[in-house]
Amino acid sequence: MTQKVWFITGVSRGFGREWALAALERGDSVAGTARDLSTVDDIVAAHGERFLPLKLDVTDRDADFAAVREAHERFGRLDVVVNNAGYGHFGLVEELTEAEARAQLETNLFGALWVTQAALPYLREQGSGHILQVSSIGGISAFPLVGIYHASKWALEGISQSLSQEVAQFGVKVTLIEPGGFATDWSGPSSRRSEPLPAYAEFHEQVQEQRRKRVGTPGDPKASAEAVLRIVDADEPPLRCFLGTAPLGIAKADYEQRLATWEKWQPIAEAAQG
Repeated sequence: MTQKVWFITGVSRGFGREWALAALERGDSVAGTARDLSTVDDIVAAHGERFLPLKLDVTDRDADFAAVREAHERFGRLDVVVNNAGYGHFGLVEELTEAEARAQLETNLFGALWVTQAALPYLREQGSGHILQVSSIGGISAFPLVGIYHASKWALEGISQSLSQEVAQFGVKVTLIEPGGFATDWSGPSSRRSEPLPAYAEFHEQVQEQRRKRVGTPGDPKASAEAVLRIVDADEPPLRCFLGTAPLGIAKADYEQRLATWEKWQPIAEAAQG
């Protein structure tokens, strides 16, 4: 198998770290970004020249372009671009401040967009490449308390589906990775939270209990790496792929309900046609 060159944002922990390690351990090269490069000192020590650490805040568009350019100059090509950097913001819609809402979109949506735009000229020119956008089951379904997170991932889903049609002519592939609940720190140290409103105190408790039941046993981020390697090695990778056992059931229930509602209200839709 030909060795690949990866560009992965957010390699300090969670999915990004596990996927970077898995790629390196099989002989691939990785340019990995982190806001604090001390978190990847062990990767540098273990893998030397095949790992390029890049200090990056993905919300900085100019820095994104510079980081991608440096990775390409170092390795001479880019085969897999993974937009993994992101976080979860917890807050009911009424509780969100403007700064909180904008920050969530700047990281989860615009950060991925800027890195994608930075990488595309190189992928087009070489006539190949694979962009992996880390979305979520929360990119196709939605639950209380994480509305602005859903907004960022639903937007990423839409822009990535359009992208996949635009770049297919250049041999570039796009896959949306949609994990369920995993044992990362997505809801821990990496997350941010709005100030709760007293009017929703009881509802907050109900939502947390529902979330515990829905998520069940968290998945193992390390095990997810093998699944991602199979996706990037596939001749015809999927546009969307779940990670974990829970997402398929959530998606089926959601889409069955949507279809039933659309069918029920189709006479109204047809009346609106004129």
